[in-house]
Amino acid sequence: MTILQSEITVGSEQYQKNKEALLAQLSEVRAIQQKSIDKSYAAKPKFDKKGKILPHERIRLLLDTDSPFVELCGLVGYNMHDDKDGSEAGGGVIAGIGFVSGVRCLVSASNSAIKGGTMSPMGVQKTLRLQKIALEQKLPLITLTESGGANLNYAAEVFTYGGMTFANQARLSAAGIPQLAVVHGNATAGGAYQPGLSDYVIVVRKQTEMLLAGPPLLLAATGEVATAEELGGAEMHAQVAGTAEYLAENDADGIRLAREIFEHLNWKEQIKPVDVTYKEPRYDTEELLGVIPSDPKQPFDMKEVVARIIDDSDFLEFKQEYDDLTVCGWAKIGGLHIGIITNNGPIAPQGAAKAAQFIHLCEQTNRPLLFLHNTTGFMVGTDAEQNGIIKHGSKLIQAVANCTVPKISIVVAGSYGAGNYAMCGRSL
Repeated sequence: MTILQSEITVGSEQYQKNKEALLAQLSEVRAIQQKSIDKSYAAKPKFDKKGKILPHERIRLLLDTDSPFVELCGLVGYNMHDDKDGSEAGGGVIAGIGFVSGVRCLVSASNSAIKGGTMSPMGVQKTLRLQKIALEQKLPLITLTESGGANLNYAAEVFTYGGMTFANQARLSAAGIPQLAVVHGNATAGGAYQPGLSDYVIVVRKQTEMLLAGPPLLLAATGEVATAEELGGAEMHAQVAGTAEYLAENDADGIRLAREIFEHLNWKEQIKPVDVTYKEPRYDTEELLGVIPSDPKQPFDMKEVVARIIDDSDFLEFKQEYDDLTVCGWAKIGGLHIGIITNNGPIAPQGAAKAAQFIHLCEQTNRPLLFLHNTTGFMVGTDAEQNGIIKHGSKLIQAVANCTVPKISIVVAGSYGAGNYAMCGRSL
């Protein structure tokens, strides 16, 4: 047992300064998130009048009571494209990882309370990211659909990537990962293929309109006159076309059916049971607010962060005597064995070699990896070049790219240049 010792003086002037700065930033982020939620809930009277449930509430009903839900990519698209007042963060999609009937899964819902759930270009990119996570982590995927499709003002930006989402659905199916769609309302044109490519489709009576072309377009293109119900209504898809496996009476009933399907899914996760008797860190996690300097140029010891997030602050450091700029070691979080890689500055040749070796060992023992970024990038200079920084840095990037265990990256402080790649940045 190696317990990390903290050198931080809680309550010092610098600590308080750091804490106040970080709390201000957190308040700003939370205000952005709340603004989007408030705009969505402003549509509640309209939804109530139609007998519908708001997207956020659909997710709440779907998830197991009092179970954790980790929202993903909640700030996507903030102040971009048509989001002029910063009230539409999320890209038209609400998504995250949670539990449905005891099954850990990825849940995605169209935010139909804002602009009819149409997706911005960043919303399409978000969907691609969610699908990648579901595929890599073998997470069943539930989609609560009610969307006008892509925002046609940006058709050129979403066309190719929109097609990629369909390809990803096919790959998820080929990998044996279940996909379920509840169609709460519109699913038109290309958007109809999302439920079409799902394994289980639930439609909602008098609400679902799942079709390739609506009545006006059909009339203009072919001269045929037909109602939306005839072309894409719930009863038609459940009783005639066979597109849907289940017909729900309303939103709540559709979600009930989804939970029931997952109850009988017999999905076995490929993870070992977690030790539930874990010990909390010896230092209060709230102290993290004052540990990280408000000045990004001020150095600090990342072990102070590690000590406040791992079980019992117990950290078995790997090659402690060999380069102290890159820190690697084993620990537990919530009883789960993990490997941690972090930095106290630039990545030197020795640090790159150490981290690459450590990644291979974690891969060998099937340990998830946590990357905590605090680096200015790869070391430069004559010594670094002559000691093989290019080769060792390349090997580190190769190790990260080829590693198949689950990886989580947290940008705690700096993360610059190729150092971001080496620390499992988004591109890898």
